[in-house]
Amino acid sequence: MGNNFTRLKFVVKKEIKERLKEFAENRKREDKIFEELCFCILTPQSKAKNCWHSIESLKKKGLLLSGKEEEIKKELKNVRFKNKKAKYLIEARNFFLKNGRLAIKSLIDSFNSPFELREYLVKNIKGLGYKEASHFLRNIGFGDNIAILDRHILRNLKRLSVIREIPKSLSKKKYLEIEKRFIEFSKKINIKPSELDLILWAKETGFIFK
Repeated sequence: MGNNFTRLKFVVKKEIKERLKEFAENRKREDKIFEELCFCILTPQSKAKNCWHSIESLKKKGLLLSGKEEEIKKELKNVRFKNKKAKYLIEARNFFLKNGRLAIKSLIDSFNSPFELREYLVKNIKGLGYKEASHFLRNIGFGDNIAILDRHILRNLKRLSVIREIPKSLSKKKYLEIEKRFIEFSKKINIKPSELDLILWAKETGFIFK
């Protein structure tokens, strides 16, 4: 594991840095921020590429900001629980639309830390738990002090002996506990948490994505 991990780290490092720059750029535009939020709402128990394909289809057809529930549902073909998630997308849209325009950037900028923002999102946006809210924050450039604890990351954390076992469920307390270990491990090996996340994800899936 050690040799493979080291080799992979250097192979993907440049591409990872480029991807993280793209994520930071997302934060400059209301539409990009909202797209990433919707993407992360779709991701639970669904493949990331399928979710992003649905987001791109919704954008192309002008449905992300104006589509009705049935129209949105039709574009979530390979997304699990599409009925529920279509409702979540509309509720998120209604939450952030002010006088017909998105107003999500100003809210994000009003928070002093990504941790406070994550708590707010989990509390107010249906479909976002700690994993999904963390994923969203990473995808808009706030990934250096948080962890996206999906099955790929948890599996690798166990292999790396960062955790003893993969929990059957993640309560807030357990999530924050493992996140703390993830951050400590990233510091120990001198890799930013956002970079480490993409490295481990690429190791499991064979590609770098979102």
